[in-house]
Amino acid sequence: MKKTTKIVIALAASAALGLGAWLFIRSSTPMGASSTEAANAGEIASDPSKWTIPQGEDATRRHIRDGLKAGAIDPVTGQRILNYHDPMVPGKNFDSPAKSPFMDMMLVPRYAGSQSGDNSNITVSPRIQQNLGVRTVAAAMGTLSAEIQAVGSVAWNERDQVLVQSRAMGFVEKVYVRATLDRVGAGQTVVELHIPEWVAAQEDYLALNRMVGTERDSLRSAALERMRRLGMNEAQIQDLVNQGRANTRIQIKSPIGGVVTELMVREGMTVMPGMTLLRIQGTSSVWAEGEVPESLAGSLVPGSRVFATTPAAPNARLEGRVQTLLPQVDLTTRTIKARLELPNPSGRLVPGMQILMRFYQAAQKPVLLVPSDAVIQTGRRSVVMLAGEKGQFQPVEVTTGREVNGQIEIVSGLQAGQKVVLSGQFLIDSEASLRGLEARLNQAAPATEPTHATDATIKALSKDTVTLDHPPIASLKWPQMVMDFKLPARDKQPRDLANGEQVRVEFRMQEGDVPQIISIQRVAPGAAK
Repeated sequence: MKKTTKIVIALAASAALGLGAWLFIRSSTPMGASSTEAANAGEIASDPSKWTIPQGEDATRRHIRDGLKAGAIDPVTGQRILNYHDPMVPGKNFDSPAKSPFMDMMLVPRYAGSQSGDNSNITVSPRIQQNLGVRTVAAAMGTLSAEIQAVGSVAWNERDQVLVQSRAMGFVEKVYVRATLDRVGAGQTVVELHIPEWVAAQEDYLALNRMVGTERDSLRSAALERMRRLGMNEAQIQDLVNQGRANTRIQIKSPIGGVVTELMVREGMTVMPGMTLLRIQGTSSVWAEGEVPESLAGSLVPGSRVFATTPAAPNARLEGRVQTLLPQVDLTTRTIKARLELPNPSGRLVPGMQILMRFYQAAQKPVLLVPSDAVIQTGRRSVVMLAGEKGQFQPVEVTTGREVNGQIEIVSGLQAGQKVVLSGQFLIDSEASLRGLEARLNQAAPATEPTHATDATIKALSKDTVTLDHPPIASLKWPQMVMDFKLPARDKQPRDLANGEQVRVEFRMQEGDVPQIISIQRVAPGAAK
């Protein structure tokens, strides 16, 4: 009895040791290690006694037994088998049923015309759609003519200002404006000057005017011309003729009504020809400059209607038109100044006042519009989730245009009437990424993954893959191992590669698939780096 017990314990220990060794070897083998392991997996799959098929993979078991390959018709479902795949590695397909070379599971059949056979769709059940709060909206034609709001401030109308200057050397006798920002009216006297040259010219004219003789008219005309050359205007000369006496104090009048923004003269000063006495700013109209986002500035044109309000006059509604868009972008706020001219008959609008503007665009031709929330911005492209029948969704790349008030223009990629997902699209997009649909959208994008290079020895060759034994790769922190690589196109690889040859490869990593070789070259024995 004791002898039998010892035999049973010895057999159990041997089985446990064998199982532990097998598990150790299994865990130490890299994922997707080699085509040799895939071949071994095929041998295991062909021997029913070695099957370890999880529940739910009965179809794969039956296909192995019946020898159903890609293209065959499944007699149970009546559907054509498109290919076999590992759900955990969606980018890799196989023609025959077998054990996955990537995971400890069997390959899953994919049928043509089914959800799993359509790599461009995601199917979500109505119950899941309700739980996710999925809402759809149809793309429709419309116009982006809504109002654009901007905040700005009031500034002086620089086109409505004048400079009052001295036209001859003289002395300031009287200044009627005592400080800047004093208001003056049109024709109001602002400065009185004593100009000796003007007084002398006037006395000469009066003396000639009292002469009697045939030459008086010509001499008087010469005296009038001399006063004009000295800087006297026609109104001052006409006053001299009408009064018949010289004006010793020349009155300088304001040509417009407004406020004095610069005052450079005081009583008793000596002024020279061309010297600025004061600057007068008109107040009948003002500028308002609003900060418009550069993304919306392109829809504004000079002449567009603008309605404005200001806290200083809350009951007043001001109306004007865009005068110009200043050719400069604020690098901090990314805005462009839109300048408009507003009437200011009462003078209540003064520089610095805050003002709210509403720009109204002219009606434009209809464009295709969807809500802005329906567009997923990936950084490289814009994507919407197109809703189909029976709960199917498909990611579609679109080209967007202008965006106004929550609506965005679709330039290409959609048609009017097609439904897109408005809410819950990010969860569907995550599912699409897991199934490899995002990789399909990004096929045309340039590869950004870094490349790696190594020397290696060919261990096995197949149609599109090669098994290499490579040393440690520092850039990836890989140890020495034997693993599969995807070969480049036939015209980019040496001819007649064979097992045991030394090669130099440059490759790029691929998410969900074996590394892709970019270039492969033979290396002479002993020349490996």
